[in-house]
Order: sequence, then C-alpha cells, then structure tokens
Amino acid sequence: MTPADFESDGPLRILGIGAHPDDCEFFAGGVAAKWTAMGHEVKFVSMTQGDLGHWATVGTPLARRRADEKRRCAEILGTESVILENRDGELEPTLENRKAVVRLIREWRADVVMSHRPNDYHPDHRATGALVQDAAYMVTVPFYCPDAPHLRRNPLFLFFADEFTRPVAFRADVAVAIDDVIEKKLSVIEALESQFYEGGCEGSADLVPRDPGGRADRRRAVRREVTELFETYARDYRPRLAERYGAKEADAIRFAEVFEICEYGRSWASISRVARRSGEEEIRRLFPFFPARPEVYPWAGRSAP
Repeated sequence: MTPADFESDGPLRILGIGAHPDDCEFFAGGVAAKWTAMGHEVKFVSMTQGDLGHWATVGTPLARRRADEKRRCAEILGTESVILENRDGELEPTLENRKAVVRLIREWRADVVMSHRPNDYHPDHRATGALVQDAAYMVTVPFYCPDAPHLRRNPLFLFFADEFTRPVAFRADVAVAIDDVIEKKLSVIEALESQFYEGGCEGSADLVPRDPGGRADRRRAVRREVTELFETYARDYRPRLAERYGAKEADAIRFAEVFEICEYGRSWASISRVARRSGEEEIRRLFPFFPARPEVYPWAGRSAP
C-alpha cells in the first residue's frame, strides 16, 4: 500500500482524458506542445475507440483509422497516447470505469489532469467528465483500488472549454497563449483527417472534394474554422490572459486555450501546505510557460490554485 511518490521539482506529468481519440488533441494540443517542449511528460487517453465517429466507416476499420490518427498526433506533440476499448456512444459512469480512471491517474502519477466538464452535448463526454471528476480525491484514498498505489497529493484537475450554459456556464480560470504553437496544433488537426477534413459522423461525401483545388480549399476551410475558435477564446478571455501576461502583452495574443479548474482537485490551501511555497510559485511550477509575474495572484481567494 506504499503511496506513489515523485519529485515535485522534476518533470511535470500531465494527463488528458478525453471521450474520443481527438478530444484531448483538439482542446489541449497547444498546451501539450508547450509542456513537452520544456521537457515535461504528457499522456492523452481516449476513453472510447471512437468507432461511430464517421459518416461512411464504422466499427473496427474506423477504430483502427482513428488510432493511427491519434498516433500521428502523438508524434507531432511529443505526447504518449492510449485508447481504451470501450465502444463509442456506450460509455457509462460506472464504478468499474471510475476505478479504471483512478488507476490511469495513479499509474501516470499525474500533477495535472484535464478532461471534459460533466455537462456537455455528447453522452460520452458527460460520462468521461463525471468519471474524472469522481476520481478527484479518490486517487489519494489508500484502500480505494489498492492494487494501484495511491497518490500522496491530489492533482490539479482542469476542464476543457465548452459553450454550454446549463446548469452552469464554463468559467475560464486558466488562459494560455498558444500563438507560438498554433502551427503545430493545426498540424494535429490535419492529422485527425477523419474528424475534421471529412467531418466525422456529421460529414458526407459532398464535403470531400475529388479535385486537387477543391481539396486544398477544404483544408484551408478547416484551418480557418479551428483558428477562429481559438481566436474567439483569446478575445473573450482577454482579461484572464492579461492577469498572466500583462495587459499590453495580452492585447497582442491572437490564440488561446482556456480551462476551468475543478474544485474537487487540488485547492489553494493544499498547494501552499504541501508544496510549502507561495501559490504563485506553484502556479509557475505547474504552468512553466507563464511569464514570471510575482505580483499577480489571479486565483487568490478562490478554492482553486
């Protein structure tokens, strides 16, 4: 029952847990590229095989194709990649699946865990968000899943951005500029060809041109759609960017990825107590790509770091 221990000043260990083989890459490919470029370790897990996510292909052939796409993304980002064998559209927040998530987090010895919010349009997204949220804190309980050594401290849990408002809207607690890695992120989107170029389960043959000029136009359209979304995040959450980069610098940021902090993960108080350092220093440790701004404490007074 020895707890998993690791050097707090060594490389960070980041775990993204998405419902499908493109979710982590889409929502957090930019921050993943920034972490790995600094020598930190990132793993992206898909809870399902994504075997329903196409308009023309289904089952094992699609699952294999999406696994190949995810592997190409891992090569681009410098991440590790795992796909669980659950069927697309059938994931449920069961006790068995919760324990599987707890083991994933423990075995990776995660400092930071990212996933969906529990309210989302897709049932697999909702189930994944509930499973990850329910794993928070339980990863530290010694006799829960005793076959996997428990963690000494709860990771920081983050939710991906979304546009849903009920029962509560997404709140951007963390905003990260990704201008310097936007081309790498777009390369990942291009690698996920079945989902973006071909439109996934909402696409059609009409969406995929046969002539070279049409194919080039389609690829440009996909790039434009993706860049517009992450431009929107930078614009809508400019005040949050200013807290970390400064007002003048934030005005020049074009692209951003944003995250909400799950209050069931590491708290402000626990960070200060366990790390025995100021909250700002711990923020700088977990997000080492933020510029040093010791006068700024954007989460002060909240339940998250």
